[in-house]
Amino acid sequence: MLYGLLAGVLALAGSIGWVRWSASGHVYGVDDVPEAPVALVLGAQVYDNGTPSAFLEARLDLARQLYQAGRVRAVLVSGDHGQWTYDEPDTMRDWLVDRGVPARKVVADHAGFDTYDSCQRAIRVFGVRKLIVITQSYHIDRAVALCRDAGIETYGVGDDTARRFETFWTKAVVREQGACVKAALDTVTNRDPVFLGPLEPGIADALRD
Repeated sequence: MLYGLLAGVLALAGSIGWVRWSASGHVYGVDDVPEAPVALVLGAQVYDNGTPSAFLEARLDLARQLYQAGRVRAVLVSGDHGQWTYDEPDTMRDWLVDRGVPARKVVADHAGFDTYDSCQRAIRVFGVRKLIVITQSYHIDRAVALCRDAGIETYGVGDDTARRFETFWTKAVVREQGACVKAALDTVTNRDPVFLGPLEPGIADALRD
């Protein structure tokens, strides 16, 4: 039992260390992040009434700011649409379009079931080679690490405004530690995302003009 506990502690520490090392030097603020063709917005909870949660809305607002500042030319919104009654990507796309991002510049990935899948699909399905990934700051290192491991030149921008929801933020920070172990296992096993498919032209089309 002691050896198992020790192995678990080492796995956790090693995974967190790998995530932080991989993301080091690649995380920026919204005002100083280098330009990239695409912003990848990772999905989060959508309420039953079809509106994005505060965490997701904060991510989307960062993407809006980056597009309006000319730092990205297209936005890939990647989230869970595993059931017809729950649709993160279309909610994300509608939010951006309603706030001035042209519809032709927003591309939806309906099979971004977790961060690993979103990063893998960004390059393997949508052909993205360079991007800015957007999520909350507690999650940004893992997102950057996974996208870089997928072979994408990646910069990260993390939101801190949702920190005002202290209870939810604290719970998410705690969960993030365990998620680092899963991230490391995913990269070691090199698993495929839940869904793959042929190269989709949406991002290429969005970048054409």
